[in-house]
Amino acid sequence: MSLIVQKYGGTSVGSIERIKAVAARIKTYRDRGDRVVVVVSAMSGQTDRLIDMARQIQARPNPREMDVLLSTGEQVTIALLSMALEALGCPAKSYTGSQVHIRTDNVHSKARIRAIDGARVEADLEAGRTIVVAGFQGVDDEGNITTLGRGGSDTSAVAMAAALGADECQIYTDVDGIYTTDPRIEPRARKLDRITFDEMLEMASLGSKVLQIRAVEFAGKYKVPLRVLSSFEAGEGTLISLEEKAVEGAVISGIAFSRDEAKLTVLGVPDQPGVAHKILGPISEANIEVDMIIQNVADDEATTDFTFTVHRNDYEPALEILNAMARPLAARQVAGDDRIVKISLVGVGMRSHAGIASRMFAALAKEGINIRMISTSEIKISVVVDERYLELGVRTLHQAFDLH
Repeated sequence: MSLIVQKYGGTSVGSIERIKAVAARIKTYRDRGDRVVVVVSAMSGQTDRLIDMARQIQARPNPREMDVLLSTGEQVTIALLSMALEALGCPAKSYTGSQVHIRTDNVHSKARIRAIDGARVEADLEAGRTIVVAGFQGVDDEGNITTLGRGGSDTSAVAMAAALGADECQIYTDVDGIYTTDPRIEPRARKLDRITFDEMLEMASLGSKVLQIRAVEFAGKYKVPLRVLSSFEAGEGTLISLEEKAVEGAVISGIAFSRDEAKLTVLGVPDQPGVAHKILGPISEANIEVDMIIQNVADDEATTDFTFTVHRNDYEPALEILNAMARPLAARQVAGDDRIVKISLVGVGMRSHAGIASRMFAALAKEGINIRMISTSEIKISVVVDERYLELGVRTLHQAFDLH
């Protein structure tokens, strides 16, 4: 008998028919003897509807009241799913985030989980009930309802699994697992049977939308095995777990990409200590996150060119900041490009295999794809290229590394 935590997103519970289908799936686990805790999101479209109503009343709603409002979406789902389980003869009990004592900090709309008291849930499991928990929400030390922000329900599920010592945390989505790359770009992309936490974390941070970074970080920290499965078709999905010797045979596990990139360059800045801080300090103060950074010293060794990338949504604000700083910095020119993309190879096998970068660069060069920037870590290599080469670049590398 295993303890399984399952998470169903908004699409999976988007209608009464789908809620009934989820209940039937949960019952199959119960019938084979497993104990099940279910974490659910609001029904698809519900959160957007609540946000729209709030903005009709107030342009910038109070964050505390927004959390109170948005938390109701999940409460609808937990009640309906519990009813559906009871209708199938499966004893069930619903819990809001505060009832299950998911304790968070007091940062409304993007709270972080501090602790979970699983005593009440464990007692109900022992009594033979299936527990249905509202994802995306918790409560702070003063009793205020909080929400966890983007990907909050995934994080709730992983946190519950860690607190209860679950054997596995299953994330049900509208895809049937993790693929070597996006099948919409490369139709020959292959579903992976398993992937490591480190690889999944890189894939999520580099553009893969299947799982949120916070959930993967939490699972890796507490060693919670994650499995991504489809809500709409049968299959084993993809298991995300600790690194094993078996994965050493796979040099590259997948190709991630991000369309939301922009590049900024400050040319001809005096090459002096502290110049990087002078450039990036105001960018950071504007709450703009910087990704890749390159600094090149000119031949005269008196000036340097400083290039970095940001999210495309931050391009215009960042460019405005740099233009205002150009004269104080004695920069020759400020340049930018918001028509770039990032393509990344990810794989723990890179640790023990040489020549991956040169193989990547050769494959891209053969197709006439010019590399604008390069960034590496122990298990990834990222390149920035013109956006018109995104699909060609992904397909080229997928073929070059035999991922199909």
